[in-house]
Amino acid sequence: MMNLETTYLGLRLRNPLVASAGPLSQTVDGIKALADGGAAAVVLYSVFEEQIRHQAELDAALVERNAETFGEALSYFPELPGIDDGDVPAHYLHLVEEGAKAAGVPVIGSINGSTRGGWTQYARQLEEAGAAAIELNIYFVVGDISLSGREVEERHLEILRSVKQAVSIPVAVKLSPYFSSVGHMCRQLSEAGADGLVLFNRFLQPEIDIDAMDVEPEVNLSAQVEGRLPRTWIAALHGRVTASLAATSGVQGPEDVVRYLLAGADVVMSTSALVRHGADYGHQLLGGLESWMDTKGYTCLEDVRGLLSIRHADENAYQRAGYVTALEKAKTTYGGL
Repeated sequence: MMNLETTYLGLRLRNPLVASAGPLSQTVDGIKALADGGAAAVVLYSVFEEQIRHQAELDAALVERNAETFGEALSYFPELPGIDDGDVPAHYLHLVEEGAKAAGVPVIGSINGSTRGGWTQYARQLEEAGAAAIELNIYFVVGDISLSGREVEERHLEILRSVKQAVSIPVAVKLSPYFSSVGHMCRQLSEAGADGLVLFNRFLQPEIDIDAMDVEPEVNLSAQVEGRLPRTWIAALHGRVTASLAATSGVQGPEDVVRYLLAGADVVMSTSALVRHGADYGHQLLGGLESWMDTKGYTCLEDVRGLLSIRHADENAYQRAGYVTALEKAKTTYGGL
């Protein structure tokens, strides 16, 4: 029997495929379809810090307004906006609760934020609603060029600490590759309590429309080549941090799942491939993984993970040697053009 079981964030999963945050998890039926399609866990689409803060401000204003009514109405307690009234945070909690019941696999809530503040306490409500874990998507694009690298790092750590103080369930941090020392940042997050690291967040890269003279924000599905960067860092981090390692971006077919596992990923996340091919494409990804393992003579996923990591190498020399080798190969390949 082929054993694809793995552990992520302390959760025992039936296989390493996790549906990452995306549009397919917006309904209970969508969550169930992802689980039925092979995903061993589902990360819900993100609820945003701005949505949480906005709703909290609306609720506070409503309570304050009704507190100043006439004496005969003092016993009236205002009914706060509900799920059907555009209350995004409440709707999200309802989706977590119902999705966790229907999916049969762990459902992970996702919070997207970038500032310090009370919005992080929403994580506790996600835990109470039945989320098995929290994925903290820290989407912090630094437009203020006066901020130092250290200040940016500390912002991430403070947000993580705030969420960790609010919940008892595992917390993963989805971060970007744009740090002066990615490995050191990952180690700091792990030491600060992150149960998992999701590598990497894809920052929005808007296009410039030269006819309309406008900047157009776009969200594009990932391409296979985008898997190289997270694989490089997963291979460097495997065995060097205590946090679980989740791979995301660039998964097109089973071979990409295999590559991530060889680099050292605990789980492989996918959204783009599932959007392109449907929620049940997970079965093909897993079937391809099993076929590869059978061809190579492996029966247990643990025997595959990290085989091509750089845990036992001098990482600086390893990276430098790869760079030199690649450039020398390029001179031979393209030099005759």
